[in-house]
Amino acid sequence: MHQVKANGASIPALGLGTFTLKGGECVTMVREALAQGYRHIDTARAYGNEAEVGEGIREAGLARDDIFVTTKVWWTDLAPDDLRRSAENSLADLGLDAVDLLLVHWPNPDIPLAGTMAALAGVRQDGLARHIGVSNFTTRHIEEALAICPVPLAVNQVEY
Repeated sequence: MHQVKANGASIPALGLGTFTLKGGECVTMVREALAQGYRHIDTARAYGNEAEVGEGIREAGLARDDIFVTTKVWWTDLAPDDLRRSAENSLADLGLDAVDLLLVHWPNPDIPLAGTMAALAGVRQDGLARHIGVSNFTTRHIEEALAICPVPLAVNQVEY
């Protein structure tokens, strides 16, 4: 499968987005997507399905290093302590020690980006995420994030 290389990350170009998946359907879809050759699973705290995504991953029976898992921190949880707590809760629900990519889901104009980026870098430094990035950032937001984040960002994930 084609890999996208970005600041040290090697991300499978094709991934299963789980935005609308819930319950048993989510477990089945994740398991079957992995059985069919998908190796990138994308979820988010706000989707409310991280436990089911984790269950589907476990049911697939693949080695952890063979699956690239992305999750996101919701825009209301971007204060430093909230971001860390969100990441820890995501890992607990997914049943993982670390995600491959942790993203800030949306920028929040009411929470200073400097604290968010420092907390995101701290989560990476502490091994909760192998790579970090942002999602749905405008050009202005991404320029600001790149200027203040102490470690490289892998992506700005946007809807396509």
